[in-house]
Amino acid sequence: MEDLETFREDARRWLVANAPPSMRTPLAPGEDLCWGGRKASYPPDVARWLAVMAERGWTAPTWPRDYGGGGLSEAEGKALAQEMAKLQLRPALVGFGLSMIGPLLLHAGTEEQKREHLPPIVRGEIRWCQGYSEPGAGSDLASLQTRAVRDGDVFVVNGQKIWTSYADKADWMFLLVRTDPEVRKHAGISFLLMDMDSPGVTVRPIKLISGASPFCETFLTDVRVPVRNVVGRVSEGWGIAKMLLRFERNMIADVFKERDDAARLLALARRYLPSAEGRVGHPLVRDQIAQLEMDQACFDWTLARSRARTTAGHPPG
Repeated sequence: MEDLETFREDARRWLVANAPPSMRTPLAPGEDLCWGGRKASYPPDVARWLAVMAERGWTAPTWPRDYGGGGLSEAEGKALAQEMAKLQLRPALVGFGLSMIGPLLLHAGTEEQKREHLPPIVRGEIRWCQGYSEPGAGSDLASLQTRAVRDGDVFVVNGQKIWTSYADKADWMFLLVRTDPEVRKHAGISFLLMDMDSPGVTVRPIKLISGASPFCETFLTDVRVPVRNVVGRVSEGWGIAKMLLRFERNMIADVFKERDDAARLLALARRYLPSAEGRVGHPLVRDQIAQLEMDQACFDWTLARSRARTTAGHPPG
């Protein structure tokens, strides 16, 4: 515990010393968090914050140092997140690379895939998008028709993906393709990693009634993808896709984990409902805050258990 408190104090000092002051302010209207990637440019403070955090590995604090991460324990990673929340610091980097494809590769990728893709994710050099849905395969994803035909050391991919979030801004896509049309639909699917700059990739934004949208159509015409970019085994990608969705659920749950919110809520309650004893003056509000703290603790422990399973080499769940 003493070592953890020492880490917490050191982390806080480092954050105070290295975070640009603007990274402790709320996002302005129209401003977005840093998603990284080759196609984006960011204000100097955002770029500096990304650079110093990535150099320390703290954009992916619990990933192994061998792949650019911070090498922190789960407890240290949680302490770092708490200190960033106390300082109201923005994350230096967000995106599908950190929350989805990176954790998947740590669990199921080859050593070559890890070394090729994880360090650029940590540094914010590559932005990823997800190529799952198709015009005829949305809720019934296993009906996808995008084909990948093997030609020596590459797959030749033809088909279309739709509702691809930020495909126009992404550098790489992880996608599902059909490599064996002769077996049942949940089989014969492979999980591929594809460079969006590959010849034959065309991206078209889908404009909504507002005139803007994060969604795109992605057309694939004779796109050549190396066989080494298959995650898992050829034609066994359905299980890989389900594993990635578990990481996605962890990502969504992470938004709601405790980041010193309970302490701030309690401070507000004491401020507006004071009592002579220094506690919250209204008994019903005290009960509701206590229930909230217990619910939040259960949620956080469940999320921590899922992450611990992943760290131990088991699928998240």
